[in-house]
Amino acid sequence: MFNLISDFKPSFDQKQAIKNIIKSIKKGNKYQTLLGVTGSGKTFTMANVIKELNMPTLIMSHNKSLCAQLYSEFKGFFKQNKVEYFISYYDYYQPEAYIPRTDMFIEKDSSVNEDLERLRLSATASLLSYDDVICVASVSANYGLGNPSEYEGLVLIFEEGMNITQKELLKKLVDMGYKRNDNFFDRADFRVNGDIIDIYPAYFEDEVVRLEFFGDELEKMYHFNIFENKKGNELKKFILYPTSQFSVGENRLKEAIKGIKKELQERLAYFESENKLVEFQRLKQRVEFDIEMLESTGMCKGIENYALHLTGLKSGETPYSLFDYFQIKNKDFLVIVDESHVSLPQFRGMFAGDRSRKQTLVDYGFRLPSALDNRPLMFDEFINKNCKFLFVSATPAQLELELSKENVFHQIMRPTGLLDPVIELKDSDNQVEILYDIAKEVISRNERVLVTVLTKKLAEELSRYYIELGIKVKYMHSDIDAIERNEIIRGLRLGNFDMLIGINLLREGLDLPEVSLIAIMDADKEGFLRSTTSLIQTMGRAARNINGKVLLFAKKITKSIQEAIDITNERRKLQQAYNKKHNITPISVKRNLEDSLKNEVDSAELYRKGKKLEKMPASERAKLIKGLRKQMLEAAKILEFEKAASIRDEINKLKNL
Repeated sequence: MFNLISDFKPSFDQKQAIKNIIKSIKKGNKYQTLLGVTGSGKTFTMANVIKELNMPTLIMSHNKSLCAQLYSEFKGFFKQNKVEYFISYYDYYQPEAYIPRTDMFIEKDSSVNEDLERLRLSATASLLSYDDVICVASVSANYGLGNPSEYEGLVLIFEEGMNITQKELLKKLVDMGYKRNDNFFDRADFRVNGDIIDIYPAYFEDEVVRLEFFGDELEKMYHFNIFENKKGNELKKFILYPTSQFSVGENRLKEAIKGIKKELQERLAYFESENKLVEFQRLKQRVEFDIEMLESTGMCKGIENYALHLTGLKSGETPYSLFDYFQIKNKDFLVIVDESHVSLPQFRGMFAGDRSRKQTLVDYGFRLPSALDNRPLMFDEFINKNCKFLFVSATPAQLELELSKENVFHQIMRPTGLLDPVIELKDSDNQVEILYDIAKEVISRNERVLVTVLTKKLAEELSRYYIELGIKVKYMHSDIDAIERNEIIRGLRLGNFDMLIGINLLREGLDLPEVSLIAIMDADKEGFLRSTTSLIQTMGRAARNINGKVLLFAKKITKSIQEAIDITNERRKLQQAYNKKHNITPISVKRNLEDSLKNEVDSAELYRKGKKLEKMPASERAKLIKGLRKQMLEAAKILEFEKAASIRDEINKLKNL
């Protein structure tokens, strides 16, 4: 099934981890953890586990940027298999909410990204059609979807020579959510021209399927490129899926409408008995309008709030989600949770926040009580799914370790032979002066320095002080927008400056092989930024350079510092012994600056130009906004979401001018 294509072969440590994980899963163990140090090739290990297990796999992470990176990597590893992408399809999303204190209702507002919507539909369609599916997903996978059996029941299978009347076919297409559009043809549309019917599947990128009939007989069908007006591959059989995971058949829709009407009457009777006349009128008006839309079109705004009735579940039952689409064809599948120390706490917190907002809407007559069942999975529902779990992190939390018990597998050796950085403890009394002396040595070797402090003010003041002493330095914190952050990181790598000072430099993608010194100021101030996990993650930034060193400035050795030092020193011992035994000479990671960073007039260059925008004529600014919008959409299309978000911020700045 799964065919892994790569020029690399697993190193010794990767081989051991792959072998042990597979052995554990085949023994029937539900939970296992891969503890892999920064730069040890955890993604390649995950790919090999999928290949050897031959199980459909759901890979989950906590943010879109990391998901895009994983999707790109796995598409490269598994070119001949179905690698799908399932994240929130909103570029912008403002959920509906009510604030009783100010009597303010906030209407739901959103901007749907059509490409992401297509990829989501492609994911569920592939899960119903193929066994060799890898789906990379964000927290979206934990949110409610329609009943997969109902979705599968609406599937239409076309075969050459089949008999179906045009009237019957068009009715089925409408039931599946497709719209007739003979003028402006787009995804989820169909058009009719005599005996020829073109269908644009909601999950196809640029091809439609053309059906040619002779009477009621399907004589021929083939792919057709509407942009080039060119005939594609002929088809003997074609499976068409609905336009939404919430699509339901005619009978189920009738039952759902009946259930909504009944619940509405019960709720209205309650408001009347409590003399809540405003809530009574509010709910009556809204739900009756939604019922009318459902009866006439099969859809309505906020249809997900009626998921309980549309899926036929009972109140309190676990909602259908992407997991159920995996289970419809497969008894067993694998769930990999990447960066599990961050992802699992995020999954745990989803339900409570969603419930709090919706409960207010229900209490004040904006939604029926059944809207509470349109919810993400509770953590217990997620963690007890009928599948196998693999948690992946450089610093797994207690939860993963407790669940996995003895099935925690280590990947300590790096294919490059690099060791974990050397740690030096320094007195924090003279930390600024000590760092200055050591930083000068590092900079003289044409290497870079990262410094983490606890406050924005300290980051700015320390930068000013070192600039006066002749060091080229910049600071980075949350007040600096995404465009300037990218510019700062690029400048550090290019050598435009030598030291970067920040508060939390742990974010994904901060892969800087040029950095050989990490300085953690006030390391003994216990808290989130100085916990064992944060210290180890920060130290990992120096693990891509052969001269990697970490300075911990402290007055006392806290529990977190001691644990971080013990773990790092233990790993260094193992890595040194392994390198000696196998005669490996460590080498620094080589990561070339992408050509796009050198040549492209990208968002960072726009930032530089932005300082003169106030003097630009309004007509010129309008042209610039138009060009930026095009770049933003192109970046989103190729899944470069950070870049798209950066350009969006720049567009907003221009509009404010």
